[in-house]
Amino acid sequence: MTVPPPDNVPTRPPVAPDATSEPLAPKPDRVKRVPPDRAARSAIRERAERLVADLDKSSPLDNRELEVRARLILEELGEPDDYLGWTMVALASAFWRDQVASVPYSRRLLLLPHCLRDVESCPAHFNELGLLCQNCGACHLSELRERAERLGYNVLIAEGSPVVMQIILGGHADALIGVSCLNVLERSLDKILLAGIPCMAVPLHESRCRDSATDRDWVEEMIDTPHRAATEHTQTYVHLLRAAKRMFQPDELEWLAPRVRGGPSLAETNGRGLAAIDPVAATEAIAYDFLLKGGKRARPFVTLAAYDALTGAAATGADGAEAASRIPDAVRRVAMAIEIFHKASLVHDDIEDNDAFRYGHKTLHRKHGTAAAINVGDYLIGLGYRLVAQQQSRLDAETVADILMQLAEAHTRLSEGQGAELAWRDAREKRLAPRDALRIYALKTAPAFEAALYAGLRLAGPIPHYRQPIARYTRHLGVAYQILNDLEDWQPKRENKQTAGGDVLDGRPTLLLALALENLDAPSRKELLAVIGSPSAGPDALDAVDRLYRRAGVYETARLLIDKHHARARDVADALEPDALRRLLHYLADNLLE
Repeated sequence: MTVPPPDNVPTRPPVAPDATSEPLAPKPDRVKRVPPDRAARSAIRERAERLVADLDKSSPLDNRELEVRARLILEELGEPDDYLGWTMVALASAFWRDQVASVPYSRRLLLLPHCLRDVESCPAHFNELGLLCQNCGACHLSELRERAERLGYNVLIAEGSPVVMQIILGGHADALIGVSCLNVLERSLDKILLAGIPCMAVPLHESRCRDSATDRDWVEEMIDTPHRAATEHTQTYVHLLRAAKRMFQPDELEWLAPRVRGGPSLAETNGRGLAAIDPVAATEAIAYDFLLKGGKRARPFVTLAAYDALTGAAATGADGAEAASRIPDAVRRVAMAIEIFHKASLVHDDIEDNDAFRYGHKTLHRKHGTAAAINVGDYLIGLGYRLVAQQQSRLDAETVADILMQLAEAHTRLSEGQGAELAWRDAREKRLAPRDALRIYALKTAPAFEAALYAGLRLAGPIPHYRQPIARYTRHLGVAYQILNDLEDWQPKRENKQTAGGDVLDGRPTLLLALALENLDAPSRKELLAVIGSPSAGPDALDAVDRLYRRAGVYETARLLIDKHHARARDVADALEPDALRRLLHYLADNLLE
């Protein structure tokens, strides 16, 4: 397979994002014990199959619904809550079986774990996509791989790599079946299932990294799931997610936002870089190269999905691919502008924070110099506004004016929030109350979500009755998202972070810090403040901060606040119509915060 390399239910505690090593900050988890007895596993699977037979499958089950129904199964069978994670996988697999079957074998992706191999004798090597199986026959991997490939599957041997989502959003596969431990399944499949992408899985018996075992006959049965027409379509966001990603492919970007200066792109200079480009075109070349670099494209997706939700939700239906392709270019250009503004803010943020990496590459100011990077960020802001303003010939002037006003308000509020952070960072007196940190978060993060959502809704028509609810929703979402980023900072990141605790070293005013300063005694506060803003602080200092954070209970309090704002965002969504919009808002909150 050739794919691009990487690029009314109780609230469940949020799950911290994936990381490349163990986080310093502790995190709550679903219980992930596998029933040791085959008879117990079989009973749970059979009960899950019977339960989903009576469910409405027009909309995906979210994690709350899965958890509630899984607990009911365990209670009915007299099994302990320890098996909750395993039961949720069985339930989700049963729910999606019909949709997986409707996908041809050639459009299915099989994800296998490399821990099924015989580590001592395996001759295979790894690349950026996973294990390159040599089909030596020494373990079950080659047999399962060959079985799937005979049917036409694409096969990937990897541990829940983000490349799985890249493969699906890149259009290389339409359904996923997987084998892995419960920890990896949770990290890999939660967002895939939330998006409405057909998926089935069989868990490994143990969460260990070698010599693992599973119910092989169930894996073979899953692989052999026959291709047949679906009896009911389950709504999916995959076509809108793909549409948002596709806008930032070179040809599509050039079509929607043609370069004014022309000339070669940086990728076309045969390694000569800016030396091969007219100096007047250099800023444009750097900016367009940065637009192509990476990112989740979440903001343009929000705009496209909001527009679709108020215009019939056809792009989430059975003919979603065609419906998504018919979204007007004017709508797509506004969605693109939202992402361009985001990219501009990243360029400026990287300078202000002196970050070294973005999307796995050197940041623009590290590569081209601070002055050039500031200029590129300014250029991107102008490009975004120009792109929206140019739609007056395709949209009515009032619509364009309303969107431009919302974008301008978002820009000023974001700048106020960033300015407050910089002022605190440069101040001698490092005092910070939790309410002050939350106020900064509301200014820094919520406006971007609000602008993306508002633009999509406004493109569908006048929306005066949505303005206040959307402002409340995005405030809760933005605050919770930023708190989650606080927790993420205590995990090293592959792309943009090299070490944990960067916010402490850079002296940023985070909620974790504010909670610690509020709850610690005077000597502990002094110890903590001594580390803040000290880039040269070593691992021992970070360990000390982690210890102080634990003593102050900041991780637990932060998660409770995420839960609170998450629930309040969903409450706002529950009061909105139509159902397609309410469903989208639930999806956005769950996808960003769980």
